[in-house]
Formats: sequence, C-alpha cells, structure tokens
Amino acid sequence: MISFRKMLERDIPKVAEIEKEIFSIPWSEKAFLDSLKSDNTIYMVAIAEEKVVGYCGMYLYTPEANITNVAVDKQYRRKNVAEQLVNNIIKKGKELGITDITLEVRESNVGAIALYEKSGFEEAGIRKNFYQRPTENALIMWKHNL
Repeated sequence: MISFRKMLERDIPKVAEIEKEIFSIPWSEKAFLDSLKSDNTIYMVAIAEEKVVGYCGMYLYTPEANITNVAVDKQYRRKNVAEQLVNNIIKKGKELGITDITLEVRESNVGAIALYEKSGFEEAGIRKNFYQRPTENALIMWKHNL
C-alpha cells in the first residue's frame, strides 16, 4: 500500500538519496530544504512500508506552476507511483488556484513523456541543450485549464 503526503523536512535525506540515484546533476539536501521552506512550492512524497519511495515538486507562480522534480526509487517503479504523485500534485495545485502547469523532460525519456501525456500534458516546444551530462534537449510540456 502506497500513501501520499506533503514532504516534511525529515524526508529530505531519503529524497536526496533517490535524486542522486536517478539524476546526473542531482539537487543537494540544502537545495531541497531551501525549496521546501519557500512559500511558493509544493512537495509531495510517496510512502511505502513507512519509508519515502518517491517525490514530486512544483513551483507556484499562480495561476501557473512548474513541476521541477519527479522521481521514484528503482524498487517501486512500474507501480504507478510517479503517475499518482503527478496527479496528486496537480490536484493540490488546482486547490491553490493553479490553472496551467508546465515541465521540462529529456527528449529521450520516453517513459516520463508517456506518463505526462497520460496525465494530460502536451508537447509545446523544445529547449535546446537544456540538460547536461549528457547534453540533451528538453521537451517543454503544458497542461492547461485544470
């Protein structure tokens, strides 16, 4: 059974650990802490067996928002955890007056692109050389009219 809740400061070490496993340029614990303390962010975590197994973050620029991170522990992938995280954070954003959400995703990340499309996001453009290690373009995706 997986549950979802707002990220707490005590979750940051595990979140940073998952981040390091997945991303070539991971956020630090301090970056997560600083972001979590901001008034214009929402961070959600997925909990299984009393431990953090995934997270999702979003910056709010009401009425728009930007999803910054979505990551799931390798043991919990392919179990709809990321989809549920994304849908939960969209719902929270909508409750706070968000009407449109954007995100960037590596062009080669077909799994994430499919997930975002399933959640109602559509491709809207490309950011050239947005990612490093390796250098790669990002697809810009939007979900409008929540």
